Amino acid sequence: MNEERELAINPVVGSSIQHNNQVVSNIRNLTASLFGVAAGTLGLESYPGFIFYLVGTLFVSVLLFVTRTGGKPSEYFHKPLGDLWLGEVFGGLSGFVLTWTLFYGLVRA
Repeated sequence: MNEERELAINPVVGSSIQHNNQVVSNIRNLTASLFGVAAGTLGLESYPGFIFYLVGTLFVSVLLFVTRTGGKPSEYFHKPLGDLWLGEVFGGLSGFVLTWTLFYGLVRA
């Protein structure tokens, strides 16, 4: 009952939520590639490289939380935990590994 009242006061617009999720996805894919460039240039291998990616992704999530949502992610996302904090974390992993190995090979060759 309380959730119905909340939706009546602040309606959820599907196209806006879809747009917000797409923006977060684009930011995550771009930063994953940039983290791959940085990890390859730094010469990180194995676990330190993946830890670098996870720490960088957490940092991007904090930046999105502070700058894009103003500390109120529930106003912009249907499920803030899944969409903002955890969404596309593993989706950007392939781009990270691709650019990581490319730049690692270029620097070490």
